[in-house]
Amino acid sequence: MPLIFVGGLIFGFGLGFSHMARPEVVLDFLQFDDFGLLFVMFGAAIVTGIAFALMPRLRDSAPLTGDAYGRRLKSFDRNVLIGGAIFGVGWGLSGICPGAAYASLGIGNITILWALVGMFAGAYIQGYWRSQRAASETTPAGAD
Repeated sequence: MPLIFVGGLIFGFGLGFSHMARPEVVLDFLQFDDFGLLFVMFGAAIVTGIAFALMPRLRDSAPLTGDAYGRRLKSFDRNVLIGGAIFGVGWGLSGICPGAAYASLGIGNITILWALVGMFAGAYIQGYWRSQRAASETTPAGAD
């Protein structure tokens, strides 16, 4: 748990330091006016890629869970495509992604709470919808 907290601190500080927790900066990126976000994302991807390549060679198991390292690949299906499109529309409308929204609170952007409430409501509605769909698929056709 402390390692997760430290990781969150570093992530939040990095977003705040790079100004990526400001919706107007993200909207400028989405409108092709400022490509700073692209460099931040590439920097993060490079560091993450190096860590993912080195950690299995340096340690036999994950530091938090003790589980062996392994790849969990999710198939690219219709749900991934539709969910990604919905996420992109929400990101474009709000000007902020979920991680940066939390960091945005740290720099005093209280109005971002509206976006966070929307994210939680959307996630809840999707979870409820999926559980209802799964329940209806497991119920036999003639059962009451």
